[in-house]
Amino acid sequence: MQDKLNLMIPGPTPVPENVLSCMSKHPIGHRSGDFQEIVEKTTEQLKWLHQTTSDVLTITGSGTAAMEAGIINTLSKGDQVICGENGKFGERWVKVAKAYGLDVKVIKADWGQPLDPNQFKRVLEEDKNKKIKAVILTHSETSTGVLNDLKAINNEIKNHGEAISIVDCVTSIGACNIPMDEWGIDVIASGSQKGYMIPPGLSFVAMSKRAWDANALSDLPKFYLDLKQYLKTVNKNSNPFTPAINLYFGLEASLKMMKKEGLNNIFRRHARHQKATQEGIKAMGLNLFTKESFGSPAITAIQPENIDAEEIRKSMKNDFDILLAGGQDHLKGKIFRIGHLGFVNDRDIISVISALESTLDKMEKLKAPTGQGIAKTISVLNNE
Repeated sequence: MQDKLNLMIPGPTPVPENVLSCMSKHPIGHRSGDFQEIVEKTTEQLKWLHQTTSDVLTITGSGTAAMEAGIINTLSKGDQVICGENGKFGERWVKVAKAYGLDVKVIKADWGQPLDPNQFKRVLEEDKNKKIKAVILTHSETSTGVLNDLKAINNEIKNHGEAISIVDCVTSIGACNIPMDEWGIDVIASGSQKGYMIPPGLSFVAMSKRAWDANALSDLPKFYLDLKQYLKTVNKNSNPFTPAINLYFGLEASLKMMKKEGLNNIFRRHARHQKATQEGIKAMGLNLFTKESFGSPAITAIQPENIDAEEIRKSMKNDFDILLAGGQDHLKGKIFRIGHLGFVNDRDIISVISALESTLDKMEKLKAPTGQGIAKTISVLNNE
């Protein structure tokens, strides 16, 4: 049967029918009063989602555009920065920072392990002359399913007194609690195709007062990603360039759904699906690549023994039309990843665990009795 693909990857994530319906409307003028009403409404809802009083700026571009915007709008050529690197996206920010001539010091952890806040503390405390201008890191490292301790690391950044935090929250916004103002985070970047439950194409940047103070000194080149232009126009409920109008229609609908569900309920749902997935995986005899204690509520990475992870993914796609994510770089063929981010419900979790158990049984690689994995998943869902 065709056209029943179930996306269980960390992005793009499933899109609600209501959002798709809203996006199918005819475009309207991006300088019209009707569009200005949408910008005004979505800006307020984005502030609610980020738990901030600062404006959240919307860019037509990917999450990478938002992160690059956060970097180039707050820093100057030659500035010293720390980049946290424990996966594919941490590596990306090192490359972006170096591309703009920044002096990069890298704090690493093995893929599958979280960044150590004490390493940030040590490096920041050693900076007596306050030359470090920013700490750049990924909150939810999508490539491995690790959730870094953003609160603890950000506390060390604040203790430094000079450096600002620039954080990739692409797969954590809309999945776990990130109170921007309470924690004192300076820059948060995210993308539409994750917890926002809409297709790729929009990205979001939230900037604190400290970040805007840094912006006044920034000399890195920028034009399309010049956030001063976005701030100027968002205060007029507009956009400096032609935006993805129909994605705004979807954004308005998805944020309305999120507001109705409520932040705490959204966080509880993701945590519940994370636990149900993890427990089901363990019960069928598979190994988690990332320990539960620092696993991301957006995605679970699995490391099967003596099985090509790509064969599992291929069988899941061919037999059940369920798309899982694979390992990246040196982890290709060694791990696969199950996304449980955004518009995902209990049925999706039950389906993917059942299909995975059936796939392993068909491959004669199922270590536990048939049904043990899904039984554990259902038990968690019924009791959490």
